[in-house]
Amino acid sequence: MKKFLKILGVILGIFVAYCLIAILFFDSHYHGEKSIVINATQEKVWQNVNSMRAINSWSPWMKLDKNLVKTYKGNSGVVGDFFAWKGNDEVGEGEQEITRIEPNQLVTTKMHFIKPFEDYATSNIKLEPAGNDTKVTWDIDFDCTTIMKPMKPVLDRQMMSTFDEGLNDLKTLSEK
Repeated sequence: MKKFLKILGVILGIFVAYCLIAILFFDSHYHGEKSIVINATQEKVWQNVNSMRAINSWSPWMKLDKNLVKTYKGNSGVVGDFFAWKGNDEVGEGEQEITRIEPNQLVTTKMHFIKPFEDYATSNIKLEPAGNDTKVTWDIDFDCTTIMKPMKPVLDRQMMSTFDEGLNDLKTLSEK
């Protein structure tokens, strides 16, 4: 029993040390980014990223709650195109709005997460020519609270997995 408690104490000590180091030295800003090359023209890919409805047709977060309540406002495909959602614990509640558009090149959105916690983020979907194909880069930026800093490696792994899923769905949709 003493050996077990000693091992448990060492593990707990390492965990606490890691958390303290992360809180003191990890940057509070988070940037996640993933790219994919799609065998389609920029114009064709653009059709699948140029509005909130289009983005939601391949967004991996839309799959997490089949009863998700979605509300759209504004004109589709222009600055001000607005989407609000309310769902289960995995999806939470929030709002997303297009804040910048460069046709066939860039869509920038601002997100306001309401539940399970309040936070803000910005996201970009960039399209670039890649020969006859299109390179799509999806990114997200936000600031982590001090208590969330130790979770950045887990968050990064989760975000990259989600980006992979979404970009692969966008690729499938765009290459039809």
